[in-house]
Amino acid sequence: MTRIALVGMGKMGRAIEQLAGERGCEVVARLDQAETDRGIDASSLNHAEVAIEFTTPAAAAKNVRALIGAGIPVVVGTTGWYDELPTIQKDVTDKDGALLTATNFSVGVNAFEAILAHAARLLAGSGFDAHMVELHHSAKKDAPSGTAHTLEAAASKEWGKPIPITSVRTGSIPGTHELIFDAPFETIQLTHIARDRKVFAEGALVAAKWIVGKKGVFTMKDVLSSRA
Repeated sequence: MTRIALVGMGKMGRAIEQLAGERGCEVVARLDQAETDRGIDASSLNHAEVAIEFTTPAAAAKNVRALIGAGIPVVVGTTGWYDELPTIQKDVTDKDGALLTATNFSVGVNAFEAILAHAARLLAGSGFDAHMVELHHSAKKDAPSGTAHTLEAAASKEWGKPIPITSVRTGSIPGTHELIFDAPFETIQLTHIARDRKVFAEGALVAAKWIVGKKGVFTMKDVLSSRA
């Protein structure tokens, strides 16, 4: 069993905890906001082999620095803090640590990224307009989502210019991303729908087991390519 510390006990943290045992993992530490505010150290991590961080954009960078300082590999699912990522990546390298970040842990979304890039390449300059729409639950802090930024970046590279993104925050939607290509007489709609947060929880657990024993900075693409 891989020993895991959960940093953040919100909806995602609870979903990961519920699934952990079925995926060969044991949750040995659960750190909510009050505990992270007091500071993360080796004793609070209770001999965990890896930490999974799902908190808020305002807290993520501080938490990651503390976890790397404690010598534990970190899988980060929080988005909206990536302006600090270059500095933290340097810290990881300097301290011979391990960090894995992902805007989305779904295997389907990672495949969807490649599909959107291919569609944009085929349709670029053919008279279509493009627009992305993403929907998430009302408690999600960042808009557009980190996943939307990742998908837009992949598609716009082939499209040849930025693609506008519309964000909707309502209800309890786990996550929906749609890229619309529209021409005067036809429309193409490509959509990925997450039906349950467990899809992200499962991917985070796969990433956590994968990163144990590794050194460096990684993304979910590294995990998926190694399993191909």
